[in-house]
Order: sequence, then structure tokens, then C-alpha cells
Amino acid sequence: MPRTDSQLLPHLFRTEFGKITSVLAKHFHLRHIEVAEDIASETFLEAAETWPYHGVPENPTAWLYAVAKNKARNALKRISLFEEKIKSELNAPTDISAWDEIDLSADGIQDSQLRMLFALSHPALPPESQVALCLRILCGFGIDEIASAFLTNKETINKRLVRAREKLRTEKLTLDLPDESALVSRLDNVLTTLYLLFSEGYYSETRSALVDEDLCEEAIRLAKILVEVKSTNLPQVHALLALMYFQSSRLKARIGSDGDVVLYHHQDESLWNREYISLGGYHLNLASTGNRLTKYHLEASIAFWHTVREDTKEKWESILQLYNRLLQLEYSPIAALNRTYALSKANGLEEAIAEAQKLQLTTNRYYHSLLGELHGTIDTRKALAYFSEALRLSKSPAEKTSIEKKIDALQRRPAAIKR
Repeated sequence: MPRTDSQLLPHLFRTEFGKITSVLAKHFHLRHIEVAEDIASETFLEAAETWPYHGVPENPTAWLYAVAKNKARNALKRISLFEEKIKSELNAPTDISAWDEIDLSADGIQDSQLRMLFALSHPALPPESQVALCLRILCGFGIDEIASAFLTNKETINKRLVRAREKLRTEKLTLDLPDESALVSRLDNVLTTLYLLFSEGYYSETRSALVDEDLCEEAIRLAKILVEVKSTNLPQVHALLALMYFQSSRLKARIGSDGDVVLYHHQDESLWNREYISLGGYHLNLASTGNRLTKYHLEASIAFWHTVREDTKEKWESILQLYNRLLQLEYSPIAALNRTYALSKANGLEEAIAEAQKLQLTTNRYYHSLLGELHGTIDTRKALAYFSEALRLSKSPAEKTSIEKKIDALQRRPAAIKR
């Protein structure tokens, strides 16, 4: 579906902000990363102010790159007015023509983003700061989105980013790629970042739409960079890519024409992306080497079973066993909650409801939504109560609308079948 003019700039921001910032950061260096961020932000601001009146350029991406280069050159001119000592500290070239070398080609962007991924995963930075910086600088996440990903508040994220940027300066970190052993040691944090990026796109808590395909595609693109580097072409990277492809294969079927979430058992299978399912299988096969089992292996296997349409007992028992192993490997309340849906399909609603209620995730809207779904066919009154609480806890406008429709459908049921 072609994008309208109103959709174009947000789309370009999600796909190009991190690219521009990463490339410019090679020139301004990490300790002055704010300069690169500011130039990227100003570039998009100029587009927002110009395009509505003068029209969208024939090649909007090239326009953004050209404006970013010009703004970088202007920044250099300002820097050149500083004392020689300051210029030296910034490592800024004295020859302005050197800024023509800003490489916003596909290869230049890929190299810059690979360097940025691993620079921001330096062990001198606390793990939570590594991910927050990557999401902000490399992926263009707003403070609200980062706070949502970390299940915390904006004030905490702001403080974390300030401290992290200060650490970049005091530690004098660079964008030089580390040696092979350092690349591998930082890889887990890089994968966590890409996992969070994909998750925000797959089910957004902060955007008006529940699904943002741009973010999912960006996470896939960044993960593909990792498998093209020999030292990071590892099973866990392929496992994450398999997970992303399997989940992305059903994106168009997850959201209905009215913007509501379409539950798995109601999805139109003809909308599933068979190419992505095939790519998921390819990467899952490559992930099967070695002797390290990660959560990405298990989640990718669960996602694979969701691309098998047949609603068999074998399928749901396999998914249930995979969730059991996942919880043993790395416990997560959300994974435990998701397990209860598989439990309902494998062992029945009563057992699933009992297990879900044991979790007592009373402040989590997914908890109430799932219990609403599980009670939907056996106790309308309880289902309504759970959906009402999920509505109260929901942040996303699209999600609120979806829950409201479920409540309305339950309320329209004939009184004779209500409990």
C-alpha cells in the first residue's frame, strides 16, 4: 500500500534518523554524539516545515541526506571559529571540503551502524544504558518509547541517557570496531537492543497504531548486518532473525481493516508472508549449530509453530513444552502469561485460567486481556470485568478501541447465555 504524504515523514524518521546519526557520529565522535543527533533532528524538522508548502521532493531520502550534509558542513564552520585547542579536542578537520566525504551510501551506512551498535555496547556503560542509548541514537526512539520498553518512567530514562552520554565523554570511547573477542562479548547486549526494537514494532505501546512494520523491518535489517560479519555470524543471531521473520510473516494478518488486533485463530492465512516463513526456517536451521541454547532459539521455535495453521494437539503441546523450557532458561512474567494461552489449547480453559491467576499480574493489562479472552466462552460477567480492567490500564488508543469492541460484543450477547 503506498504511503500518503502524512505517513511519509514519520516513516522516513523511523528508517533514516539512525542512519544519519550513525554516519555523522563518525565525524563528530561519540563524546559529541549530541551534535550528530541534533543535526539529524534539525534535518527532519526542516523537512516538516518545508515539504507541506513546497511539495515532497522526488527523492525524499536523498533530500534528507543532502540537507544533513549541509548542516554538518555549517557545524564545521562554527567549530572552525573556535580556538585551536577546542578544534583539536573535537578532532574536527580544518578543511571543510573533507566533509564531502560523509558517506551516506548503503555501504557507508551499514559500516557506521555496525560500529555504533558495538560502540554503544561497550562494557564501560551499564547494560541498561547501552540499550537505552542504542534505542535513542541508532533507532530514533523517543523517551516515551524507551520508558515503555524498560517498563519505567520518562524521568528515569532521561537521567540514564544523561549519565550514559557523560560516560561516553569521560571514557573517551570511539567508533573503532573492537577485536573479534570483544565483538562477541558485546553481542548479547546488541541482540537485546534489536529484540526490543522489533518488539516495539510488533506490538507498540506508545504509538497510535498497534503495529509498526517500519520498526520490525529496521530490526531485521540491523540483524542482517551482524550475520554478514564473520565474527558475529553466530547461531544466536540467526535464531533472532528466524524469530523476527516468523513473527513478521503474520503482521499484515494481525491488524484488521479497522485497525483492531486480529487474534491468531481469526487471522486470514492468505495474508501470511510465505517468503518470510521460508526465511525464518532458513535462519532457524542455521541457528541449530553449536551447543548454546538461547531464548531466541526457543521463541523462534514457538513462532514457527504459529506459522503452522493446523490446530492440532501436537502443535499446542509442542508450543507448551517450548514455553516450559523458555521459563526454565530465562523466566519472564510475560512469557509465563503467554504460556497459559498454549495451556488452554493443549489442556483446556479451566487449567489455563487457574495457572494465569496464579501469576497475579494485576497491574498488567495483558493479564486482564488474556483472562478476558479465556473467560469469554464460559463466564461473560468475569470476561467483562477483566476486559474493563484491561481497558483502564491500556495506554495505546488503538488497543483501547480494540478492547472496547470486545466489551461491546460481550454486552450484546443474549441474556440467556450470560452467566
